[in-house]
Amino acid sequence: MIEREVEIINKLGLHARAAARLVKVSSNFYSEIKITRNDRTINAKSIMGVMMLAAGKGSFVTLIADGVDERLAIEELTMLIKNRFGEPE
Repeated sequence: MIEREVEIINKLGLHARAAARLVKVSSNFYSEIKITRNDRTINAKSIMGVMMLAAGKGSFVTLIADGVDERLAIEELTMLIKNRFGEPE
């Protein structure tokens, strides 16, 4: 199991479009992937769960992956967040 804390840096935070991209990337992996924010842990492959985190700009989330491709999952999800979910700033 791997954990990594990441800051949400895009202007709109983890809004619907960003959440959909995060779920899409997460769903490409065999590993179980979860996200934690403020003591709430959700399945990163669930759009409703990700949206319920209400992670705005400047908030921190912890990515957790457990499985055969956990390292790659964490790296790709981290890059997605650091690249502002592919959105212009």
